[in-house]
Amino acid sequence: MKIRNPYNAIPEHNCFGCAAKNPIGLKLDFEKDEDKVTARWMPSTDYQGFGDFLHGGIAATLLDEVAFWAVQALLDSSGVTSELDVKYLKPIHISHGQITVTAKLKGQVGKHLYAFETQLFDGTDSLCAEGIATYFVYPKELAKTKFMYPGKEALGL
Repeated sequence: MKIRNPYNAIPEHNCFGCAAKNPIGLKLDFEKDEDKVTARWMPSTDYQGFGDFLHGGIAATLLDEVAFWAVQALLDSSGVTSELDVKYLKPIHISHGQITVTAKLKGQVGKHLYAFETQLFDGTDSLCAEGIATYFVYPKELAKTKFMYPGKEALGL
């Protein structure tokens, strides 16, 4: 099920990860199935580190961004990254094509803290990076006022 990005209607929305109008951004779109959020992204040399390799910071950004959308789609709230632990398992070749990132709720790990298992696959479906993204998740009403969280209905869920 495609997740709608209602933030794109806000003129000042310029998120590097998901804003459609950010000229240098990743412009990610997301889908939700039962218990997982997924994004697919075609890398270009604009995001390389050395040679044909995706920059590690961009890989971490992809994992962080998919976890943020999992907070919204799976927990019906919003929050901020508290911690991001990334393990780079193998080089991510830009020439391998479309990258897929996923996030799944691992569980609550503290008061307002939720951990998400994240994975990054290259265009050959090889697992290249994985991580745990821990988010401080606000109560829904606070998320609506502080982060303009529009609710699951606005996400099309």
